[in-house]
Amino acid sequence: MFTGIVEELGRVVALERQGDSAVLRVHGPQVVSDATHGASIAVNGVCLTVVEHDAETFAVDVMAESLERSSLGGLQPGDAVNLERAMPASGRFGGHVVQGHVDGTGVIIAKEPAPRWTVVRVGLPARLAGYVAEKGSITVDGVSLTVVSVEEDSFTVSLISTTLDLTTLGPKAPGDLVNLEVDVLAKYVERLLDVREGTR
Repeated sequence: MFTGIVEELGRVVALERQGDSAVLRVHGPQVVSDATHGASIAVNGVCLTVVEHDAETFAVDVMAESLERSSLGGLQPGDAVNLERAMPASGRFGGHVVQGHVDGTGVIIAKEPAPRWTVVRVGLPARLAGYVAEKGSITVDGVSLTVVSVEEDSFTVSLISTTLDLTTLGPKAPGDLVNLEVDVLAKYVERLLDVREGTR
């Protein structure tokens, strides 16, 4: 489990396609400082398992499902990625419950700078719209954010300078793809209601 608090900006070393899967290699000295084989690291919000590592880089296998649901398949060497290690039981819960199970992607529609923050509007796939609520939580490229407003096909978040400076969301521009993970609690509530009503 993660909390959506990015620990480090990593850099893609390589994305090696292997049929319908891939091996992603990332430079991230901080997150590999205590890494072990099998450890979980979120890369742009996608929970991935470490299969190799040295003092500064790590490699993860990316299966077809992750490539199809996220923006990882479009990464190029040198691209910056948000990195977060799995939260230890004794850690602070700085963001919200993040599984690293990306639900889909959205496209940045607009960025509106203000003196102390920037408002970002992101396109929202229709199948995810019901899970996004004003003042609720959403994960964008692995960053835990509070939803400011929701429209039928988009939502907005406000980013402070720290978030802009320390994550990939700062350089992102309209037209760029981002990974989205909605609040898992909303998904479980829907599932429980469906089961009780016998619709699934």
